[in-house]
This record gives sequence, structure tokens and C-alpha cells, in this order.
Amino acid sequence: MNFKSAISAFLLGSTITMSAATKISRIEPADWFAGMKNPQLQLMVYGKDICAAEVSTDYPGARIDSIVRLDSPNYLLVYMNLKDAQPGRMNLKFSAKGSKQTISYNLKKRAMRGEDRQGFSNADVLYMLMPDRFANSGTDRSNIKDMHPYSINRKEPSLRHGGDIGGIRQHLDYFNQLGVTALWFTPVLENNSPDNGKQSTYHGYATTDYYRVDPRFGTNEEYSQLIEEAHKKGLKVVMDMIFNHCGFEHPWVKDMPSKDWFNNPEWLLPENQANNKKAKTIDGAAMVNDKYVQTSYKLTPVLDPYASQADLSETVDGWFVPTMPDLNQRNTHLMTYLIQNSKWWIETAGIDGIRMDTYPYADRRAMAKWMEELNKEYPNFNTVGETWVTEPAYTAAWQKDSKLSDMNSNLKTVMDFAFFDRLNQAKHEETDTWWNGFNRIYNSLCYDYLYNDPSHVMAFIENHDTDRFLADGQDTLALKQALALLLTINRIPQLYYGTEVLMNGTKQVTDGNVRRDFPGGFPGDSDNAFTAEGRTKEQQQMFLWLSRLLHWRQGNKLITEGKQTQFIPKDGVYVIARTLEDKAVLTILNGTSHRKKMNPAHYAEIIKDATEATNILTGRKICLTKDITLQPRATMILEL
Repeated sequence: MNFKSAISAFLLGSTITMSAATKISRIEPADWFAGMKNPQLQLMVYGKDICAAEVSTDYPGARIDSIVRLDSPNYLLVYMNLKDAQPGRMNLKFSAKGSKQTISYNLKKRAMRGEDRQGFSNADVLYMLMPDRFANSGTDRSNIKDMHPYSINRKEPSLRHGGDIGGIRQHLDYFNQLGVTALWFTPVLENNSPDNGKQSTYHGYATTDYYRVDPRFGTNEEYSQLIEEAHKKGLKVVMDMIFNHCGFEHPWVKDMPSKDWFNNPEWLLPENQANNKKAKTIDGAAMVNDKYVQTSYKLTPVLDPYASQADLSETVDGWFVPTMPDLNQRNTHLMTYLIQNSKWWIETAGIDGIRMDTYPYADRRAMAKWMEELNKEYPNFNTVGETWVTEPAYTAAWQKDSKLSDMNSNLKTVMDFAFFDRLNQAKHEETDTWWNGFNRIYNSLCYDYLYNDPSHVMAFIENHDTDRFLADGQDTLALKQALALLLTINRIPQLYYGTEVLMNGTKQVTDGNVRRDFPGGFPGDSDNAFTAEGRTKEQQQMFLWLSRLLHWRQGNKLITEGKQTQFIPKDGVYVIARTLEDKAVLTILNGTSHRKKMNPAHYAEIIKDATEATNILTGRKICLTKDITLQPRATMILEL
């Protein structure tokens, strides 16, 4: 590597002076911050035969605690203590076999204290989007240097489409108009994997550089600028991270730092490659051999008190797919690297939360340590983990301080796959007197006593990994019922991009069909759903309906702090209420395809002596002294 490329590899401001041939090609993190509660800093140094180097510094308040030499000679870990160090340029002196280098390392001043960083909460509504599929800023992203071969082809659902950070930035006002308060992007970090036929890593879940935004989306600076502008408009930004696996083209794969950096890497050894054969995986056919271990995708063994070691190991240590090497979080050096990476993005970009992908697939104890570290440094920050099992008892055990678990996960927020699962069954059913329809929601929410804190559970009706709620149809009655429920129960609600303009699709052929481009987000689009004029009549009606509900929800303590009461579905009608002091709201859903009469007297404990309520969805007054007529699949949200 020449001097110029070595300099560029540092990303953000470290410099090198040489008195001999350059050996260091990269240091991670490229800079750090003074005044962290945990004074330890791990520097991962990359360079040919760098393991032989000795390291020293005379920077005031800083000391080198230890140097770790890994199995590969091309890595060196330097552990520093910065307890008394102030912001400034810290000289690190490397010497080995007569070669000397001095690194000028930037120790930055923090923008704010960790306690002052506020995460997302149940007062927020998260809007999830895929950067590649949302909007393009007008920049040509087709020929970026130093990237493995890739195509931008919007006709192919699993290739890149060219959305970028600038495109999102251009539409920040749209999110304010809609009424959401936080944005969750699928991963923005570099995924430098070559296309495989008509497949690509447009989704972002195959990280090849943990400190660099994918240049097809933009730069680190553009990402930080987007977040800064979002904050000015009252929008929070949640960063999607993946600790379970990385991308196959990450430098660690070609040159493993240590033998235990990955789980089950033996299948990659040259002597085993001759035995490769085609095998079916979740991402299609791949060439693997008998040494390859794939996860079972069954998460129950992680908490099952009777789980066999064989099942547990297969779940946690098996690879998600052959192109995503499984990281071994039990390696303390690797886990320190990942923990620091989270802190670096919080400090550098100012993110307001983290969504951690495939949470139970990673080592449970190591992930608890990660969350413990983040909670200490940022006590008011928030992280949500993807825990894809559709039973409340499983999800609840993953929440911080759960009494159901023998190990505290320290994870504040979990995802409510039970709600998603039951709702997507209920939409096809008539609500009866026992199990079907909205009884499924009732029978799920009644187990909220399992959660240490139900207000730190994220609910959703769809996301990038599921069929869209509308599937291949346009059932707006069912959609309104789902959204009304989602936005009024004691949860952190998450929406999926485009639902507000009736985007639909299923995964039957490919995931790309539930990840279509937002209409109007790309140059040349014939339709533009970002504007009222560009929407169809049906899209505009849905947008206005949802926007009205979202704006009503903003700052509404009745929803964020109110007590929740639900009633067993009666004659097909499901009612769930929120009360706070002398205020109340009832979400009323007719779970049948027939007209129904609802007797308000049955809900007297909520209504009390009120004689009238306002349907916040229409603004109309509703009399509470006589039966209320509900049209088939009707939705009402009555505020008293």
C-alpha cells in the first residue's frame, strides 16, 4: 500500500510521519473522544507484520495498558487508558525492526455529555425506510471507484436502485407533514460485496467496513449532516447495526485476526474448498462444503431451559448465510471493537438510537455486556433488539431487568412479533366470541404482565422482512384498523415506508417486492407520492387519515402515559382504552364484515358520566347515551 492510500484509509484525521517503510495501513477507530466514562480505548492497527511493533506515547493523561498480538501478524491491538487525557493531538510512536512511525491521533472533545443524549421512546413514531429504495438525490451512483462490481438497475428487485442519503435529506419535510418523529434506516455502512447475478447487498446487512458509510449512499459527513438537519426539524434518527455477522468481503475474512474471530470458519480453508458443492440457503443456492454450519434460524434454544448444546450451538454459531461470516462475540477483543463502534457512531454522528439486527443469534452474555456499557455511558439512550419469536414470553425475557430470565440482557426495548403475528392473522378473520379476529390481539396483550416495561416494546404491522400488510391488495379498512390499534396502545410504534400511500407487495417471489421504490423518489418517476398533487385519490385519502392520527398522537400524554384498559371483544367489537386523570380515549374496532350496534353502557368505567365524544379521525361528535352504529370493519378513536 502506498503512502497516499494509507493516509486515506484513516478516514477522519489521523496522520503518519515516516522514518522507514510504511507498514501501518489503517487504525480503527480513526479518532476518539476525551472524557468517556469508560477510559479504555482499543486501537485496532492494520499493517503488514505490524504485530512485531512496540508502541509508546508521551501524551499527558494517557497511557498504554497493554499490547495484544493476534494470530495474524498483520494486526496489533493497543489498549490505552485515557482517564486524565484532554482533547488534542496524541502522538503514538510505533517501532519495529528499525522501522519507526509516528501517528498523530485525534482525541476529540465530546459534543455533549452521555447523560444528555436522549433516545427514542413511546412518545415517538418510528418510520422505517431502506435508503437504496427511498429516494435518489439526483447523483449518479453507478460508477464509484474502489467498489466491487455492482449494477444499478431499478427493474431488478434484488439489485441496487440508487437511493442515497441526499435523497432522504431532500424529503425531511415530508416526514413532518406525515407526522412521524423518528427515522430508522436499514444499515448505511459499507457493503462492498460484488453482485451475484441478479442479487446484491442493497439491503445493507453485510457490513464490510464498520466505520464508513457506503459511498453509494454518501459519506460519513453527509450522514452526520442529515442527522443534524433531521434534529432541527424535530426528527430523531435510529441506526441499524449488525453484530451477529459481517460481509464476506470484510478484510477480516481474507486475513482472520485470530482463529476464533469467527464461528465455524473451517469451511473456508483452502484444503476444504475442493469439496464445495451447491447447497440451498435462505439467499438461494451457494457453494459450500461439509464443514459449513448454517444456523437453524430457530431462536428458542437460546432461552429454552432444556435446550441441547447441539441445538444452541447451531442457532448461535451457525452462519446466517454463506456470504455473511458469523462473528464470535465471545472473543473479548472483537466485542470490545463492536462496543466501541457503537459509541463512536453515537458521538460522531449524533444518532438517537440503535436497532440491533438478529439479536438472539449473537452470544447472549456478550450482547448483555454491550448493552451494559451503552447504558452506563448513555443512560437515556435507547436500543431495540430484533427478537423474532411470536410468543410474548420469549420476547419479554429479552427485556432489561426481566424476571423471566436468569441473565439480565440490559436491552431496554424489544420488538413485538406477537402483535405483528396475531394482527396479520386477525385481518383475514371474523372476530368471534373466543379465538378469532381481534380476540388474538386481546389474548396477546393480556400477557403484558410478562414485560418489565410494556412501554419499551416496539410494535409494528409490517417491516422489510415481512409481507406488506396490504399484501397484493388495497384493503384500507383493515389497514386503518391495524394503524389505529398500533398508534394508540401502550407501545413504541414503528411504521414501514410507503404504507401511508398504500404500497403493497409480498415476499412470495423475492424480498425485493416488499422493498419497492417510493414513488417519486427517483428522477424520471411518473408518479410522485411525496406531494398531494402527485398522489391518487386513494393515496391522498390514506395519507391524510394517517397524518391526522399521527399529529394527534404527538405530545399526547394520554397515549404515552395513560393507563391501558382492554375489553374482551363483544359481539365482534374490540375496544381498548387509555385514561389519564380526567381524560380518556377509546379505540373501537368492528372486527366483522357486518354492521354492529355498540352499547356504550358496557364501557361505563371509562366513559363515566360523559355524554359525548369526538371521533378524532373525522372530527365528528358521537353521542354516548345511545347505541353507536358501526359499519363493517369500522374504526373509531373516541376522545372524551
